[in-house]
Amino acid sequence: MYRFALRPWWIVSHLVVLALVVSFVSLGLWQLRRLDEARDRNVRLATRLAQAEVPVADLVPDGAPEATAAQATERRVTATGRYRADEQVLIRGRSLDDAPGSWVVVPLELDDGRVVAVNRGWIRNDGRFRAVPDTYDVPDGEVEVSGLLHGSQERGTLGATDPPDGVLESLARVDLDRLDQQVDGDLLPVWVQLTEAELAAPDPSPTPLAPPVVNDEGSHLSYAVQWFIFASIALGGYPMILRRAAREHAGVRSSDDAPGLDEPDPDDRPSPGDPRLDASTAP
Repeated sequence: MYRFALRPWWIVSHLVVLALVVSFVSLGLWQLRRLDEARDRNVRLATRLAQAEVPVADLVPDGAPEATAAQATERRVTATGRYRADEQVLIRGRSLDDAPGSWVVVPLELDDGRVVAVNRGWIRNDGRFRAVPDTYDVPDGEVEVSGLLHGSQERGTLGATDPPDGVLESLARVDLDRLDQQVDGDLLPVWVQLTEAELAAPDPSPTPLAPPVVNDEGSHLSYAVQWFIFASIALGGYPMILRRAAREHAGVRSSDDAPGLDEPDPDDRPSPGDPRLDASTAP
């Protein structure tokens, strides 16, 4: 009944459906792994946000390896120093509430002489600004800032690139290695994202960024369920297609085996003594 399923075309169909099922299941498992990562991140973030603010100079001491700096990310920190307005840069392509804009990152020279990059916040930018506008001044004199600590941002597979040389007024991301090339002094391997404006912030000033949501798990669970549903549909629907095709093939075969209109049915042949036989042999 199912011998037709061994034909080349049907074998290709089997392989395609099998590949789809494997792909759907793999995507579902990948979304579950992403969900576990999001939950782990939420636990880590909640733990670090619950800790008291500490000076960034104490959290990342002079000469600390990058591993130590990485463990300090997402901590609430304070920093005291003077802004270097002549070295500030614009971080392109940063939207806020679906509005196009940019970040304003300014090096802050600490009391110990080291420098930390500070993201003062978001400004609206529809593409007209290639550098930080003059209207956004930094506070004069010594300032104290508070915010969250982050590590250097890295380029993704399809991310924009920046020229490797020269002094740039805008960057595609907070790339501390690239920023270090044009900032005098020892730049820390972390940067501070302001969560509130400075006390002496002039008007206008960039809009500080809100802290991340601790319990945000994203849509990974719903996406995983969708992929598993697709796999179930394929696993349940394809056998139904095969069963229907088998019935159609069985019907065609039965029709081919039935007697034709011009061919007498062997069971309908007259037997000796049948009147039809006598009539056919009459002169």
